[in-house]
Amino acid sequence: MGAKSWWSHADSRLLEAALGLAVLLVGVFGVLFPVLGVAGLMHPMDTREVEAETATRVPGTVTDAVAGHGMALTGTHRADLVFAGPDLGQRLLLALPEIVGSLFLILILALLLQMARTLRGGDVFVPVNARRLSVIGLAVLVQAVLTPVLPAITTEILVSGTPVAEQVPFSVTFTGEYVLLAFLILALGEVFRRGTKLRADTEGLV
Repeated sequence: MGAKSWWSHADSRLLEAALGLAVLLVGVFGVLFPVLGVAGLMHPMDTREVEAETATRVPGTVTDAVAGHGMALTGTHRADLVFAGPDLGQRLLLALPEIVGSLFLILILALLLQMARTLRGGDVFVPVNARRLSVIGLAVLVQAVLTPVLPAITTEILVSGTPVAEQVPFSVTFTGEYVLLAFLILALGEVFRRGTKLRADTEGLV
């Protein structure tokens, strides 16, 4: 007697629904709303958290207003760069990191949703899922690089040519967690690929 699988058709549907909902929420809050803010149809982003050069030059509760530039820098080492009435270019630069990050997340969730749909047939170990895992791994790897770099570049553009520039240095801090995760996913994709190939070869001998 074969062992009964603990994963049911209802579980597959529930997983697909959860992933579909996640795609929808990220699309609305991570892409649509920021884009509407850039277009001026909603309240736009007007604040960017930055690293101040020194605590002494940007003291605790002091706001260093910059006349003629419509911005203020408030805080110590981790400060808030606030724009009063940002123009189109500033709104785009402020929203760009979140929009790009959300698009990568939507891609990853959409691929996971496609993988979840293969569970309907009771077998997730199919060649196409190996390719999907490889794409997910590459997406995570690219996102691990863009997540710290894109805010740093856009912040540099935002403050360039203003008195705030000397207080907000170009700073990028990389972390290895997402890079490690990306390589683990890529390795899992290779396991899927080799497993499906081995099974196909075995079935061809029967």
